[in-house]
Amino acid sequence: MKAAALLLAGSMALAACASDESEGGSASGSGESSASGDLKIGLAFDTGGRGDKSFNDSAVAGVEAAIDELGGEVQELSPNDDASNRAELLTQLAEAGYNPVIAVGFNYDEVIGEVAPDFPDTTFAQVDGSNADGAKGDNVTGLLFAEEQGSFLAGVAAASKTTTNNVGFVGGVESPLIEKFEAGFIAGAKAVTPDITVQAQYLSPAGDFSGFGDPQKGKLVAQGMYQAGADIVFHAAGGSGVGVFEAAVEAGGRAIGVDSDQYQTAPADQQAVIMTSMLKRVDNAVQTFITDFSEGSVEGGSDVINDLSTDGVGLSTSGGFIDDIQSTIDDYKQQIVDGEIEVPTTP
Repeated sequence: MKAAALLLAGSMALAACASDESEGGSASGSGESSASGDLKIGLAFDTGGRGDKSFNDSAVAGVEAAIDELGGEVQELSPNDDASNRAELLTQLAEAGYNPVIAVGFNYDEVIGEVAPDFPDTTFAQVDGSNADGAKGDNVTGLLFAEEQGSFLAGVAAASKTTTNNVGFVGGVESPLIEKFEAGFIAGAKAVTPDITVQAQYLSPAGDFSGFGDPQKGKLVAQGMYQAGADIVFHAAGGSGVGVFEAAVEAGGRAIGVDSDQYQTAPADQQAVIMTSMLKRVDNAVQTFITDFSEGSVEGGSDVINDLSTDGVGLSTSGGFIDDIQSTIDDYKQQIVDGEIEVPTTP
C-alpha cells in the first residue's frame, strides 16, 4: 500500500509539474495545430541539466527546433544530486505518456536497457549510448558522434595558433567517451606540430560525474596549465568549462569550447578568449530523430552515427579567430572524410 501510494504521489507530482511548466516552465508547446500537434517529448538530462551552456543545452535546442516545426510539448527532468534516480526519470516520462523519450548522456547506458523493455510502445533514444546490437531493446536508438574527429580539428587549430608550442586539455570525467576528445585533440595537434606539448588532466575519476559540474575545479586545473606554459586550453567538461574560460581571461590565454558554439552564450570578456568550439551537433541529431519519429521512420535497435562527413561534428567560426587557418582545417577535414587519416579514439 505504501509503495502504491508513493507511485500515485509521484505520478500526480509529475502531472502537476507538466501542467505548471506548460504555463511558463520547461514544458513548452506550439499554438499551431499540425499532424504532430499532439507530440509529447520526454527529455531526461545528464548531470548539469538545462543551463550548462553545453551538452544538455544542445539537446534542448534540438527539441525546441523540432517543436517549432512540428508542434507539441516537452517535459524535462534532471537527475538528483547523486544521479541515482536515472531509471525513475525514464519510467516517469514513459508512464506519463511522453513519446519519444530521450535520455541525454552515456550515464543512462545501464538503466535505459532496464526501462525500455517495460514500455514497448514507447520509442526511446539515447545520446552517446550505443544500441547497435539491440541489447537495450528494439525500441531504443543510439545517437552517436565521432567526437575524436571534431577534436582532431580542434587540435589542428590549437597547434596552428599557439605561440608557446604548449596547449592543454581538460576533461570532465575520465571515461571512454571523454578520452575520445583527448585522443583526437592530441592527434590533431601533433599532426601539425609533432613536438608540441599537450597537457591533459581530468576533473574527476571514472564513476564520479562531479567533473561535469564544477566550474571552480575547472578553473583551478586550467590555471595550472596556463602557468605551466600552455596558451590555449580545450575543455570537454560540460558546465565546468566556464571555469576554464575564466582562467583563460585571467591568464591572457585562449580557450576552445565544446559541444555547442560557446562563443554565442559567453559574456563579452570570455568571448574574447574563446577562439573556437568543437561542435558536437546534439541539436541536429535530436531534431532529426524527433522528425523521423513523427514520420514513423525510426528504426530501433540501431545507432545513428554523426561524424565529419555528415557535419555531425566540426568547429565553430564565431569571432573570426580561426578564419586565417580555415584552409588548413578544411584540408585535414577532407583527409579524415576520405579515410586518409584515421583518428584514434583512445589517448
